[in-house]
Amino acid sequence: MKAADERKPPARHAARPPAGRDRYFDTLRALALVRVVAYHTFGWAWAGLVFPSMGIMFGLAGSLMAKSLERPAPTVVRGRLRRLLPPFWFWGVFVVAAMLVHGWMPGREIVLWIVPLGDPPGNAWGEQAWEILWYLRTYLWFVLLSPLLLRVFRLAPPPVLALSLVPVVVLQFIWAGPDGRVGSALWDLATYLCCWLAGFAHRDGVLRRLGPAAVVLPALAAMAYGGWYAVSHQAVYGTYDLDEDPLAQAFWSAGAVLLLMWAKAYFRVDFAWLTRYRRLDRTVTVFNARAVTIYLWHEIALVLAVPVIDRFWDVPALAAHLPLDSQWFLFGVGWVLIALFVLLCGWVEDVAARRKPRLLP
Repeated sequence: MKAADERKPPARHAARPPAGRDRYFDTLRALALVRVVAYHTFGWAWAGLVFPSMGIMFGLAGSLMAKSLERPAPTVVRGRLRRLLPPFWFWGVFVVAAMLVHGWMPGREIVLWIVPLGDPPGNAWGEQAWEILWYLRTYLWFVLLSPLLLRVFRLAPPPVLALSLVPVVVLQFIWAGPDGRVGSALWDLATYLCCWLAGFAHRDGVLRRLGPAAVVLPALAAMAYGGWYAVSHQAVYGTYDLDEDPLAQAFWSAGAVLLLMWAKAYFRVDFAWLTRYRRLDRTVTVFNARAVTIYLWHEIALVLAVPVIDRFWDVPALAAHLPLDSQWFLFGVGWVLIALFVLLCGWVEDVAARRKPRLLP
């Protein structure tokens, strides 16, 4: 009976979320953003093993993309580009201008600062700001490929989901791909393809129809392999940090995302209780409505936090009573500056989404 069920068209109506925002997904996205900022502050190698934030963000985006593709694909793709590119352009004006001031002279590749289908060029002075753009580039490619990916996925959901880990295995052990921007894009797409398709599987109700053993055991096996590979290849990568090891990242993130998506579908988790805590609920709302702003500006905030803290040392009272040399203090100042950027720049996301601009959603 289970095999027969898998051959039926996806029961989309069964996978529709309740009316309003899904606070489970919203909370995961907010936690992922906090983890990203924490990782870039402290550099914890174990952070990805505890909470693989990038894989989770791709999984959430894949689920939302599958839901959106119930409408005509060209309309959906245009809408996604419209919501993503204006905040990127606004941020890019400041980054590009700063690099120009510091001696950078772009060539024709500057077109990638308009549509980041490849990593935009830059100089070493601005590297900490623009090195995070791999995520936007990968997200953009997934958006463009999603109409085709969703069609292929729906032909045979469980096998396609399982086979989505094959590309990263091929790149790791058989063919390393081309050099340069094309190779980087292929590696990132291969690394997070299974996470994106896990979002499809959740939205189409595939994970809910499969029994626990059919999802949980393969997911745990993928995590076990990814964790083992990361730990056993520390001599190669110099660390067990998943961000330095694409194969380990792919398997660990795929397993974690599948478990989170399956748990939501199987146990019908919605985090509706969050609305009882108004401040916490409000915080999660702001994080989701300003996710692109937080992601783009957080590295600049952390960079600016250093000279801000340096000024504190000039005030004896602050130097005597504040832990100015603590990374946790840097983390706190960084979030204050992120909040400032949300207030000053977040309205661009409203404009991109054709909403009335607001300081806070």
